Amino acid sequence: MNRLTAKNWVLFSQRLTPYLFLLPAMLILGLTVFWPALQAFYLSFTRYEYDLTQMPQWVGFANFQRLWNDPVFWQTLGNTLLYLVGVVPILVIAPLAVAILVNQKLRGMHWFRAAYYTPVVISMVVAGIAWKWLYAENGLLNQLLKGLFPQGIPWLTSPHFALYSVMAVTVWKGLGYYMVIYLAGLQSIPTDIYEAAAIDGSDGVRKHWDITVPLMKPYIALVAVISAISATKVFEEVYIMTQGGPRNSSKTIVYYLYEQAFNNLEISYACTIGLVLFLIILGLSIVRLIINQQGGDNITA
Repeated sequence: MNRLTAKNWVLFSQRLTPYLFLLPAMLILGLTVFWPALQAFYLSFTRYEYDLTQMPQWVGFANFQRLWNDPVFWQTLGNTLLYLVGVVPILVIAPLAVAILVNQKLRGMHWFRAAYYTPVVISMVVAGIAWKWLYAENGLLNQLLKGLFPQGIPWLTSPHFALYSVMAVTVWKGLGYYMVIYLAGLQSIPTDIYEAAAIDGSDGVRKHWDITVPLMKPYIALVAVISAISATKVFEEVYIMTQGGPRNSSKTIVYYLYEQAFNNLEISYACTIGLVLFLIILGLSIVRLIINQQGGDNITA
C-alpha cells in the first residue's frame, strides 16, 4: 500500500480540483436535466394521465404501439421532415451569400451586418405576432399582392400555405445567426489565397466557387446540422401563429408533444413522443460531433 505523502497529496488534490469546480454545475444539471430525462424515459412505459395524483401504472410498450398506430403522430413527423427539407437548405445557402456580401470592405458595411442580425435578437414571441399581422387577411402582404390576388392569400388559414408561412419566419429569424458563423469562417481565410487565385484567372464570382466554398465546407456542414436540429425542435412559431392548424397541417412533433402533455394531460404518451424526438436529435447531435472533429482537423490543417 502506498503511503500518503505530501507529494502524493498534492498530486491527488490537483487531480481532484477540476472536479470540485464541476460539481455545482453537475448537481444542477443532474436535478434539472438528467433526472427529469430518466423520469420521462420511465413514464414512457407507464400509463400516467388525467388524474396526476395517482401513481403511474406499468404498461410496457403499449404507448409505443399506440404511437405506431397514431395517424396524427405520423402527420406531425411528416410535417417536421418537410420543415427540415424546406428550411435547412435555405439556411445553409442564403446566409453564406449574405456573409460573402457583408464581408466586403466597403463604407457602412457594419450597418448592413447589424440589419441582417437584428431579427436574431428579436424575441420569437414578438416576431411571431408581427408576422401574424403581416399574414392576416387584411395584412400588409395581402395588400401588396392585391393586384395579383384580389381575394388575398390564406397564409395561415389554408392547409396548403400554413406550414410554409411558418417556415418563412424561421428562415427570416435564423438568417443573421448563421451569417455570423459563416462570417467568422470567411475572415479566417487568408487574402493571399484570393490574390494567388486572381493571378490564375479565378476572380469575381468564380473565386468563391473555387476557393470560398471548398474552404468553408466545415462551416457549411456545421450550419446544416445546427439548423436541422433547430428545425426539428421548432415550437414557438407554430404555437404563436397557427396552433398547429388548420387540420394539423402545421403541427410539428414538439407541438404535438406539448399538446398531449399540457392540453390532454396524457403525460406518459407525451413522454413517448419525447423519446422518439430525443432519438432523432441524438442522431443529429452525433453527426454534429463528427463534423466538428473533422472540421477542426480541416481548419487546423
